Amino acid sequence: MAKRRVLVVEDDAAIRRGLVDALRFGGYEPLGASTGAAGLDLALHATFDLALLDVVLPGVSGLEILRAIRAARPTTPVIMLTARGDENDRVQGLSSGADDYVVKPFSVRELLARLEAVLRRSPERPSDIGRMAIGAIEVDFDERVITRPDETRETLTEMEAGVLRYLAQNSARVVARDELLSRVWGVDPKAVETRTVDMCVARLREKLRDATPDELIRTVRGVGYRFIEPRP
Repeated sequence: MAKRRVLVVEDDAAIRRGLVDALRFGGYEPLGASTGAAGLDLALHATFDLALLDVVLPGVSGLEILRAIRAARPTTPVIMLTARGDENDRVQGLSSGADDYVVKPFSVRELLARLEAVLRRSPERPSDIGRMAIGAIEVDFDERVITRPDETRETLTEMEAGVLRYLAQNSARVVARDELLSRVWGVDPKAVETRTVDMCVARLREKLRDATPDELIRTVRGVGYRFIEPRP
Protein backbone atom coordinates (compact mmCIF):
# COMPACT_ATOMS: atom_id res chain seq x y z
CA MET A 1 0.00 0.00 0.00
CA ALA A 2 1.42 3.41 -0.99
CA LYS A 3 2.27 5.78 1.81
CA ARG A 4 0.07 8.83 2.18
CA ARG A 5 1.90 12.02 1.30
CA VAL A 6 1.75 15.07 3.56
CA LEU A 7 2.73 18.56 2.40
CA VAL A 8 4.58 20.44 5.18
CA VAL A 9 5.00 24.21 4.83
CA GLU A 10 7.04 25.57 7.76
CA ASP A 11 9.75 28.23 7.67
CA ASP A 12 11.46 27.25 10.95
CA ALA A 13 14.08 24.69 9.90
CA ALA A 14 14.18 22.88 13.26
CA ILE A 15 10.40 22.56 13.45
CA ARG A 16 10.22 21.48 9.83
CA ARG A 17 12.81 18.75 10.41
CA GLY A 18 10.86 17.62 13.47
CA LEU A 19 7.65 17.45 11.47
CA VAL A 20 9.30 15.52 8.66
CA ASP A 21 10.82 13.05 11.13
CA ALA A 22 7.50 12.63 12.94
CA LEU A 23 5.67 11.98 9.70
CA ARG A 24 8.22 9.41 8.55
CA PHE A 25 7.96 7.74 11.97
CA GLY A 26 4.17 7.65 11.54
CA GLY A 27 4.41 5.97 8.14
CA TYR A 28 3.75 9.04 5.99
CA GLU A 29 5.74 10.44 3.08
CA PRO A 30 6.58 14.10 3.86
CA LEU A 31 6.94 16.80 1.22
CA GLY A 32 8.52 19.96 2.66
CA ALA A 33 8.65 23.66 1.80
CA SER A 34 10.38 26.44 3.76
CA THR A 35 8.65 29.51 2.28
CA GLY A 36 5.11 30.53 1.50
CA ALA A 37 5.85 30.87 -2.22
CA ALA A 38 7.39 27.38 -2.44
CA GLY A 39 4.51 25.97 -0.40
CA LEU A 40 1.94 27.59 -2.67
CA ASP A 41 3.63 26.16 -5.75
CA LEU A 42 3.61 22.65 -4.26
CA ALA A 43 0.04 23.09 -3.04
CA LEU A 44 -1.12 23.83 -6.58
CA HIS A 45 1.02 21.38 -8.53
CA ALA A 46 2.18 18.50 -6.29
CA THR A 47 0.25 15.37 -5.34
CA PHE A 48 -0.49 14.99 -1.62
CA ASP A 49 -3.17 13.64 0.71
CA LEU A 50 -3.04 16.29 3.45
CA ALA A 51 -1.39 19.68 4.01
CA LEU A 52 0.22 20.96 7.23
CA LEU A 53 0.51 24.74 6.94
CA ASP A 54 2.17 27.16 9.31
CA VAL A 55 0.00 30.27 9.68
CA VAL A 56 2.88 32.77 9.65
CA LEU A 57 5.22 32.35 6.68
CA PRO A 58 7.56 34.68 4.79
CA GLY A 59 5.88 36.06 1.68
CA VAL A 60 2.70 34.08 1.13
CA SER A 61 0.91 33.26 4.40
CA GLY A 62 -0.44 29.88 5.41
CA LEU A 63 -3.99 31.23 5.17
CA GLU A 64 -3.38 32.30 1.57
CA ILE A 65 -2.13 28.80 0.75
CA LEU A 66 -5.18 27.33 2.49
CA ARG A 67 -7.52 29.44 0.35
CA ALA A 68 -5.65 28.41 -2.80
CA ILE A 69 -5.97 24.73 -1.86
CA ARG A 70 -9.67 25.13 -1.16
CA ALA A 71 -10.19 26.76 -4.56
CA ALA A 72 -8.13 24.19 -6.49
CA ARG A 73 -8.86 20.98 -4.59
CA PRO A 74 -11.75 21.53 -2.16
CA THR A 75 -11.77 18.02 -0.68
CA THR A 76 -8.07 17.89 0.35
CA PRO A 77 -7.74 18.03 4.17
CA VAL A 78 -5.66 20.84 5.71
CA ILE A 79 -4.32 21.29 9.25
CA MET A 80 -2.99 24.68 10.35
CA LEU A 81 0.03 25.12 12.63
CA THR A 82 0.20 28.13 14.93
CA ALA A 83 2.81 29.09 17.49
CA ARG A 84 0.61 31.48 19.40
CA GLY A 85 -2.51 29.46 19.95
CA ASP A 86 -4.30 32.75 19.35
CA GLU A 87 -8.07 32.42 19.04
CA ASN A 88 -8.16 34.73 16.01
CA ASP A 89 -5.71 32.46 14.17
CA ARG A 90 -7.86 29.43 14.92
CA VAL A 91 -11.14 31.08 13.97
CA GLN A 92 -9.71 32.55 10.77
CA GLY A 93 -8.18 29.24 9.75
CA LEU A 94 -11.28 27.18 10.45
CA SER A 95 -13.59 29.71 8.79
CA SER A 96 -11.33 29.66 5.71
CA GLY A 97 -11.76 25.92 5.39
CA ALA A 98 -9.09 24.30 7.61
CA ASP A 99 -10.06 20.92 9.04
CA ASP A 100 -8.11 21.30 12.28
CA TYR A 101 -5.27 23.23 13.89
CA VAL A 102 -2.29 22.29 16.07
CA VAL A 103 -0.70 24.73 18.51
CA LYS A 104 3.10 24.73 18.75
CA PRO A 105 4.83 23.27 20.67
CA PHE A 106 3.04 19.94 20.21
CA SER A 107 3.91 16.30 20.80
CA VAL A 108 4.48 13.80 17.99
CA ARG A 109 1.68 11.71 19.45
CA GLU A 110 -0.81 14.59 19.29
CA LEU A 111 0.20 15.54 15.75
CA LEU A 112 -0.15 12.00 14.40
CA ALA A 113 -3.48 11.54 16.19
CA ARG A 114 -4.87 14.69 14.60
CA LEU A 115 -3.61 13.68 11.15
CA GLU A 116 -5.20 10.26 11.45
CA ALA A 117 -8.50 11.74 12.65
CA VAL A 118 -8.68 14.22 9.77
CA LEU A 119 -7.75 11.59 7.18
CA ARG A 120 -10.39 9.23 8.56
CA ARG A 121 -13.00 11.93 8.00
CA SER A 122 -11.79 12.99 4.56
CA PRO A 123 -13.19 10.03 2.58
CA GLU A 124 -16.63 11.15 3.74
CA ARG A 125 -16.24 14.42 1.85
CA PRO A 126 -18.31 14.25 -1.31
CA SER A 127 -16.75 15.29 -4.58
CA ASP A 128 -17.86 18.43 -6.33
CA ILE A 129 -21.31 18.40 -7.94
CA GLY A 130 -21.86 19.69 -11.45
CA ARG A 131 -25.40 18.46 -12.07
CA MET A 132 -27.94 16.61 -9.94
CA ALA A 133 -31.54 15.45 -10.04
CA ILE A 134 -33.66 16.60 -7.11
CA GLY A 135 -36.98 14.83 -7.22
CA ALA A 136 -38.76 15.92 -10.41
CA ILE A 137 -36.31 18.64 -11.39
CA GLU A 138 -32.70 18.78 -12.55
CA VAL A 139 -30.16 21.33 -11.37
CA ASP A 140 -27.16 22.32 -13.48
CA PHE A 141 -24.80 24.05 -11.06
CA ASP A 142 -22.34 25.16 -13.71
CA GLU A 143 -25.05 26.88 -15.76
CA ARG A 144 -27.02 27.80 -12.60
CA VAL A 145 -30.28 26.58 -14.14
CA ILE A 146 -33.22 24.52 -12.83
CA THR A 147 -35.05 22.44 -15.46
CA ARG A 148 -38.57 21.29 -14.62
CA PRO A 149 -40.39 18.23 -16.05
CA ASP A 150 -42.25 20.44 -18.54
CA GLU A 151 -38.84 21.71 -19.78
CA THR A 152 -39.33 25.19 -18.33
CA ARG A 153 -36.15 26.62 -16.92
CA GLU A 154 -35.41 28.95 -14.02
CA THR A 155 -32.12 30.65 -13.26
CA LEU A 156 -30.37 30.49 -9.90
CA THR A 157 -28.23 33.35 -8.67
CA GLU A 158 -24.57 32.60 -7.98
CA MET A 159 -25.21 32.55 -4.24
CA GLU A 160 -28.34 30.39 -4.52
CA ALA A 161 -26.46 27.82 -6.61
CA GLY A 162 -23.51 27.99 -4.22
CA VAL A 163 -25.65 27.43 -1.13
CA LEU A 164 -27.58 24.54 -2.68
CA ARG A 165 -24.40 22.85 -3.93
CA TYR A 166 -22.63 23.29 -0.57
CA LEU A 167 -25.59 21.93 1.39
CA ALA A 168 -25.92 18.97 -1.00
CA GLN A 169 -22.18 18.25 -0.73
CA ASN A 170 -22.48 18.20 3.06
CA SER A 171 -25.85 16.49 3.38
CA ALA A 172 -24.56 14.21 6.15
CA ARG A 173 -24.47 17.11 8.62
CA VAL A 174 -25.98 20.44 9.64
CA VAL A 175 -24.18 23.41 8.07
CA ALA A 176 -23.98 26.56 10.19
CA ARG A 177 -24.98 29.93 8.79
CA ASP A 178 -21.50 31.29 9.55
CA GLU A 179 -19.95 28.43 7.56
CA LEU A 180 -22.14 29.26 4.56
CA LEU A 181 -21.13 32.92 4.76
CA SER A 182 -17.47 31.95 4.88
CA ARG A 183 -17.45 29.18 2.27
CA VAL A 184 -20.09 30.40 -0.21
CA TRP A 185 -20.02 34.18 0.12
CA GLY A 186 -16.31 34.24 1.03
CA VAL A 187 -16.78 36.85 3.75
CA ASP A 188 -16.07 37.16 7.45
CA PRO A 189 -19.29 36.01 9.19
CA LYS A 190 -18.88 38.80 11.73
CA ALA A 191 -19.14 41.40 8.98
CA VAL A 192 -22.43 40.22 7.47
CA GLU A 193 -25.90 39.64 8.90
CA THR A 194 -26.81 35.94 8.98
CA ARG A 195 -30.21 37.07 7.71
CA THR A 196 -28.48 37.16 4.31
CA VAL A 197 -28.29 33.36 4.41
CA ASP A 198 -31.90 32.99 5.56
CA MET A 199 -33.21 35.13 2.70
CA CYS A 200 -31.14 33.17 0.16
CA VAL A 201 -32.50 29.86 1.50
CA ALA A 202 -36.08 31.23 1.36
CA ARG A 203 -35.62 32.06 -2.33
CA LEU A 204 -34.12 28.61 -2.97
CA ARG A 205 -37.08 26.88 -1.33
CA GLU A 206 -39.45 28.82 -3.54
CA LYS A 207 -37.54 27.87 -6.68
CA LEU A 208 -37.38 24.21 -5.60
CA ARG A 209 -41.05 24.05 -4.59
CA ASP A 210 -41.94 21.60 -7.41
CA ALA A 211 -38.99 19.28 -6.87
CA THR A 212 -40.50 16.88 -4.34
CA PRO A 213 -43.19 16.85 -1.65
CA ASP A 214 -40.46 16.17 0.91
CA GLU A 215 -38.66 18.92 2.79
CA LEU A 216 -35.36 19.59 0.99
CA ILE A 217 -33.66 22.21 3.14
CA ARG A 218 -34.39 21.76 6.81
CA THR A 219 -33.87 24.56 9.31
CA VAL A 220 -32.03 23.55 12.48
CA ARG A 221 -33.01 26.28 14.90
CA GLY A 222 -30.10 28.27 16.26
CA VAL A 223 -27.55 26.46 14.08
CA GLY A 224 -28.17 26.48 10.33
CA TYR A 225 -29.48 24.21 7.58
CA ARG A 226 -29.32 20.64 6.39
CA PHE A 227 -30.02 19.26 2.93
CA ILE A 228 -32.38 16.26 3.07
CA GLU A 229 -31.90 13.75 0.26
CA PRO A 230 -35.23 13.19 -1.52
CA ARG A 231 -36.75 9.75 -1.04
CA PRO A 232 -36.86 7.57 -4.17
